[in-house]
Amino acid sequence: MMTSAENSKDAGNLTKLYRSDEKNYVEEEELSLDFLSLLETELDIDSSRCYSQENETFFSKNVLRKQRHWEKILAAKKCKRKQEKEKRKAKASENNSQGTIKERHSKRFLKELTMERLLTAKYSGPKLCIDLSMTEHMTKKEISRLAAQIRRLYGSNRKTAKPFWVYLTGFLENSLLYDECVRMNDGFNNYLVDTTESNFLDIFPLEQVVYLTPDSNSALEDIDPQKVYVLGGLVDESIQKKLTYRKAKEHGLQTARLPIQEYMDKKVNSKNFHSEILAINQVFDVLSTYYRTKSWPEALQTGVSSGKGYVLRDNATMETY
Repeated sequence: MMTSAENSKDAGNLTKLYRSDEKNYVEEEELSLDFLSLLETELDIDSSRCYSQENETFFSKNVLRKQRHWEKILAAKKCKRKQEKEKRKAKASENNSQGTIKERHSKRFLKELTMERLLTAKYSGPKLCIDLSMTEHMTKKEISRLAAQIRRLYGSNRKTAKPFWVYLTGFLENSLLYDECVRMNDGFNNYLVDTTESNFLDIFPLEQVVYLTPDSNSALEDIDPQKVYVLGGLVDESIQKKLTYRKAKEHGLQTARLPIQEYMDKKVNSKNFHSEILAINQVFDVLSTYYRTKSWPEALQTGVSSGKGYVLRDNATMETY
């Protein structure tokens, strides 16, 4: 005859088969425990009705029938739980796949949107020209730095909601600068810019050109989409003063400088260093921010680093106009 302890042990084994970590099956576990408890009670009650014949133990047919019935129920629930688990895995895998597809579509959409903005700027937006005809004044190290600045400038222009159309003029393909641009800038030949070996003076009407140079006496007041703003592609660690300014004046070009003096003050520092000379990507960040916000204080705060020795004037307003 099976003892109550043995019955409990069997019931425990069946319960282990029916346990699951998922919270979704708590009710099913409680139901199974009720089944086992009922089965154990039936076994205890009906065990008194069992008899021994020739040292063999027999359960009543009723108890055995009930036991088989509950075992079938538990087996069916275990099978159902396994099937639902497989369904959840399949659904999770499908959701993950759909997420990857959506992400891929999202990247494709953003790329297309960027291209659309840039091409719109080509025909209706302001134009920015990097004059690369002065590389003979630079060392190899300075040329490498210029290539890095071109990369940053292009990256900023791609991200802004209101981009410029960029020209690289005086850009020789058999030059060190070209080699550095290709080496340092992934996909450089796929940049959405116009590149030419010609001088910008031969491309744009002179009356449309505004040469941006820190040595100009005129502060830039606004950005005109009909104008072409020229930046000297010059990284000059030896500071050859007024090089870009002299070039502009030789050709009778309009010049302008960023309005740093109008909106910023010199900050006292240990080196007494103050400079309005910015990298071309920093100048572009100022122009781009202003074109988007119409706020010179915000634009200058974005592009002029504290290392230049200038801070935004206290009475400078961040409001647009």
